[in-house]
Amino acid sequence: MPVDFKSLMVASPNPYVLLDKELKLAWMNDAYLRVTGRTREEIVGRPLFEAFPSDPASESHRLLKGSLERVLRTKQPDELALIRYDIRTVAGEMDVRYWSATHTPLLDGDGQVEFILQHTVDVTEMHGLRTMRDDMRIVERASQIQSENLDLTEQTDLLRTMFEQAPGFVALLTGPEHRFTLANAAYRQLIGGRDVIGQPVAEALPEVVGQGFVQLLDTVMQSGKPYVGRNVNVRLIRASGEDERFLDFIYQPILGPDGVATAVLVQGHDVTEQVEAQEVQRLLINELNHRVKNTLAIVQSLATQSFRNLEGADQARRTLDARLNALAAAHALLTSSNWESAMLADAVRKSAEATAGADVDRIRLNGPDVVLAPQAAVSLAMIVHELTTNAIKYGALSAPTGQIDVQWDICETGVRSPQLVFSWKERGGPSAIEPQKPGFGTRLIKRGLSSERSASAKLNYTAEGFEYHVTMELPRE
Repeated sequence: MPVDFKSLMVASPNPYVLLDKELKLAWMNDAYLRVTGRTREEIVGRPLFEAFPSDPASESHRLLKGSLERVLRTKQPDELALIRYDIRTVAGEMDVRYWSATHTPLLDGDGQVEFILQHTVDVTEMHGLRTMRDDMRIVERASQIQSENLDLTEQTDLLRTMFEQAPGFVALLTGPEHRFTLANAAYRQLIGGRDVIGQPVAEALPEVVGQGFVQLLDTVMQSGKPYVGRNVNVRLIRASGEDERFLDFIYQPILGPDGVATAVLVQGHDVTEQVEAQEVQRLLINELNHRVKNTLAIVQSLATQSFRNLEGADQARRTLDARLNALAAAHALLTSSNWESAMLADAVRKSAEATAGADVDRIRLNGPDVVLAPQAAVSLAMIVHELTTNAIKYGALSAPTGQIDVQWDICETGVRSPQLVFSWKERGGPSAIEPQKPGFGTRLIKRGLSSERSASAKLNYTAEGFEYHVTMELPRE
């Protein structure tokens, strides 16, 4: 059946308007009149931009006019997905409206554009919803940023609290003048509570200039390398006068992206009490050493007097003197390290030198650095004295070409603590013969290095020479 397309267009709920090639309003359906708030009598025959005026310089005007001109020029449909085009209300006010428009050319018999069919859809509400959605996203993003800022603020406050309450002193010096940017409570306490923020070091702490600290900061900035100070003596001015402190500290350069230092982080601890305690300990140990030496001298004197009237006691007296000298050498070694520990190689060398004299060069030492506890160091020194004495009397050092190889190493056992393995091998001397009646020296050697830890000692009397092997468990630390 024939279809009346004009009736369909009139009845369509979608707005349609027909423009001639001069862009005058030739026809429109009721839906178009409803969305624009106009009557046919008002707008039919009028140019589009006269019936619905807009600023020729506005984007709305340019978009709509450009689309219609493209249709006239190309004879192809053109679409505006979204265009703002405000409509004047009955009251004479401009109402903000958003549209989606499709422009379709209608050609005459010669193929020229006779009319343009404009299909418009008022999308103002949809645009408002989208704007609301975008606004919601902005609000959500703002809320997220606010939450992140709160987290950053809390973290910043925590870091500031940690910095302020750090047990060691901390300060940040920036620029070539080393201006104080930060200084925590410990640092302020160190310098007598002075307010130094914003001041160069030379002005804030003038007393340190002559002590070389500003020059040291210059060197750190120029080289980009840190400086570490240990037990450094610093004289500071306080309200009560000059105060001498001892500090452990580091000047750590802060490097920029170009590798050039822009600041120096100062961090350290006041170790004055420790240094003073060490000095007291040193004085006490020196006093102890003096008294022990006096005691050994008294023992040696008593032994000399006791052996003086005994027939054949000269050898026993010399042996006792040698053992007392070895004990004194071990004691002196420990005194030099404040009775805290001693290096194994030093203990062996000192004891051998005290016993062998010039022949000590024939005793070759080989092994890693091993730190011995005081008791083990004394035991080793006494053992080496006895071994050296026997070597001089009966072993390798009794022959002009004899040599002694002393070696030690640390063996890891996995589950248990590491083991110290110590060996003494004599070569180039007479064959070693086991004594029939072991004396004090032999008993001392057999006991090994320690009676407290797992230890064992083995004596081998071979045709090549005497051999001594001892092991001892070392503390893991």
